Formats: sequence, structure tokens, C-alpha cells
Amino acid sequence: MRELLVIGVGAGDPDQVTIQAVKAMNRADTFFVIGKGSEKQDLVDLRTGILDEHVTGEYRIVEITDPPRDRTPSDYEGVVDDWHDRRASIFEEKFAAETGVGAILVWGDPSLYDSTLRIVERVLARGNVVFDYSVIPGITSVQSLAAQHRIVLNRIGESIHITTGRKLAEGLPDGVDNAVVMLDANCTFTEVAGDDVHIWWGAYLGTPDEVLISGNLRDVEDDIVRVRAELRQTHGWIMDTYLVRR
Repeated sequence: MRELLVIGVGAGDPDQVTIQAVKAMNRADTFFVIGKGSEKQDLVDLRTGILDEHVTGEYRIVEITDPPRDRTPSDYEGVVDDWHDRRASIFEEKFAAETGVGAILVWGDPSLYDSTLRIVERVLARGNVVFDYSVIPGITSVQSLAAQHRIVLNRIGESIHITTGRKLAEGLPDGVDNAVVMLDANCTFTEVAGDDVHIWWGAYLGTPDEVLISGNLRDVEDDIVRVRAELRQTHGWIMDTYLVRR
């Protein structure tokens, strides 16, 4: 493989893929699709649907099974570092077996809570394979959340704090009034104190299964917890994002 394209493809809607991304996809000979087990096969199907929509030429698909990791570790950074190293070994093997131009389709944008670029750099640092790579930005679930709820993420003159559920559990930093939360497996919004907090929540953003709930946090938090559990039971997985605002 002489070149790798890391392509942000948005939150799932093929219509949200940029023209730059479409042009990049049509340059690729091989697409590396990262799967997370049969329970998330529909995520693979969404990617292949994007390819069917936008790619006109012939291409190969190489599926990469993501190695498992502990989701509730005591040493979070150590576990993630080990996971990245195991991922890099798999990526290196798959990259070495290909020629021409390869591509990885990344949900949202490769710059926001995604490890693909770190893995690519780790592969190159090993020195066993050599290739150039480019990054094509995409629309994030954060942007899709705001668009679907028809909101602006911040009020005039205020900042936006983007964080994870794990970090939100430690409390909102002083002075933060607008927090976008991703990767929250534990409905941590229920721990945000106060009766003056509003939430805009979205699951499966950009897909046909999209669900939106908004309102005063104390009024709707139980509904979100219930709906989220039902959706996870139905689909076997869930990806959700939300904004909380004082």
C-alpha cells in the first residue's frame, strides 16, 4: 500500500458525506472496515451503504475485527495503550498485504474522540511498512445533534466544553454552561445537579433509527434512561450524544 486515506464520513447519513470525501473514496482500491462483532454488524452495513451510494468504480473490502478491551478498567490509560498496540499489530498486517491506495472510513470526523490517526502513526513508527496518508474531515455527531434539534451549541459569548461521560462523572468544570458529552455508557447526565439544566439528547444520529429527546433535565432524564435501555436491547448497541446547558 503506497497511500492511506482516513476519511470522515459523518454520523451515518450518506447525504452528509462531503464532496471531498466522495472524491477520496473514488481514489481508493481497498477499504479497511473495522468491525466490532456481530452485534454491531449494522455499523458495517452503514459503511458499505455509503460506499454503494458514492463509489462508482471497483474496490475491495478488507474487514478488520477490533480486538476487545476492558470497558471499566482501573488503569484506563494503560488499558487503552495496550489496546492501541494490539490494534496497530492488526492494522500493520492488513496494510502490508495490500497495494495501491487504501482507505478507512471513520464515523464523524477523525479528529474527535477517534483513535484511528493514533493507530496509523503507531504503525508507521514501527517502521515495517511505509506509506503516505491524508485526512479528510467529516461532519461529527455533535454537528448532527445540533442540526437535528435546530439549536446553536452555545449562547452568545459563551464557550463550548466537549467531554466524555467518564469525565462528566467528575463534575462540570467551574464556569462551564454548555457541555457536549460523548461516549457516555452510564447515563451520567443524571448526576448533573440542579433544576436549571436543559438537555438535548440524540441516539443513532444520521441513521434511519435516529431518536431525539429534549427538555428540562429533571423532567426528561428518566425518559432518556428508559428509551436508551430499550434501544440498546433492540439493536444490541447504541451510540448517543447530548448537550447539557445551565
